[in-house]
Parts: sequence; C-alpha cells; structure tokens
Amino acid sequence: MSKNKIINKGFTLIELLIVIGILAVLASVTLLVLNPAQMFAQARDSQRVSDLNTLRSAIGLYLATAAAIDLDNTDSCTDNFWGTFASTTGGTVGRGTFIYATATTSVVNTGWIPINFGSTAGGAPISSLPLDPTSISATLDSNTNSLYAYYYFCDSTNTTFELNCNLESTRYATDGDDDKESKDGGNKDYMYEVGTDPGLDL
Repeated sequence: MSKNKIINKGFTLIELLIVIGILAVLASVTLLVLNPAQMFAQARDSQRVSDLNTLRSAIGLYLATAAAIDLDNTDSCTDNFWGTFASTTGGTVGRGTFIYATATTSVVNTGWIPINFGSTAGGAPISSLPLDPTSISATLDSNTNSLYAYYYFCDSTNTTFELNCNLESTRYATDGDDDKESKDGGNKDYMYEVGTDPGLDL
C-alpha cells in the first residue's frame, strides 16, 4: 500500500521579487503613458470649452428674445471687460478697464457677465454663471501672463460679444494635438475664444 505524499507548492522569494519588479515597471510605464496631471488638465479644459459654449448659447438666446438688449448693464463695452477673478488686472487678455467681479455667478445683472438673463423670453436659460474649474481664485499662467478664468467682452453698438478662457493641457492649448486656442478663429493664439464678434478680436 503506497502512501500519498502531500507536496506544498508556493512561490519562492526570488519569484516574488521578480513579480513585484514586473508590477513596478508596469505601473511606471502606465503613469508615464497616461500622465494623470495632463488627464486632469484635459478634463478641466473640456469643462471650460463646454462652459463657454453654454454661455454663448445663453447670450444668443437673450439677444434673440429679450425685449430690450443691454450687454453691459449701462457700462461701456468699448472701454471695459469682465471676468471671473477678483482682481483689478486682466493680464494680457483685455483692453480698457477690468470690472471687479469677485466671481459672482448671478444671472440678473450682478454676475461677472453684466446681462440680465432673466429678461430672456421664457426666463433665464441658465441658473447661474459658470466659473473656471481650477478655483474661484484664478491662477496666473506664467507662459501667457493670463489667468485661468473666464472673460467677457462686448460691443454694444453692434450687439456682439466674445467669451475667452485660457486652456492648460498640452493637448488643447496652442500647438497641441487638438489645438483649440489658435484655431478658434480669434485673434489671441493663447486663448480659447467664442462669440458673435466678427474675427473675435474684442
């Protein structure tokens, strides 16, 4: 009668070290390929593009349906511009005087876009004005001297407007694989620009 032998098989220390080493290499390669910082930057840029397009549609609806058009709440569009940051300077993004907005999101004249969206036929098309996804306190970009913020410019004579923002990811910024800044038809290669102003050169 033969005896059954119980053989316990397991990993040796060398085998475990080899597996751990392979996993470490794979993790490093994954981080290099995916680049989480750039992935987050791309997500924020996508939000910026979406926000500006939402605002463009909301202002377009206001222009098409409001009984009385007022793009600047009695201030001069020619001399001023507005933004989502609490500062008295706009870096290189604007002309004239920056209107201190403190990132207010109200849609009835007191927000960073000085339009009463409540006078749009059917009521305000948006419940609040969006802010840049980085933070309420905008961050200065050292390469362009521009803030990660949203900007509003208008021409009350021709009832046209422009919305700008600075994109941060290497994919969507100027010269990126999906460059949205220099190919948007605007006059600022370092900003993403949308609106109804011819040439987007406000």
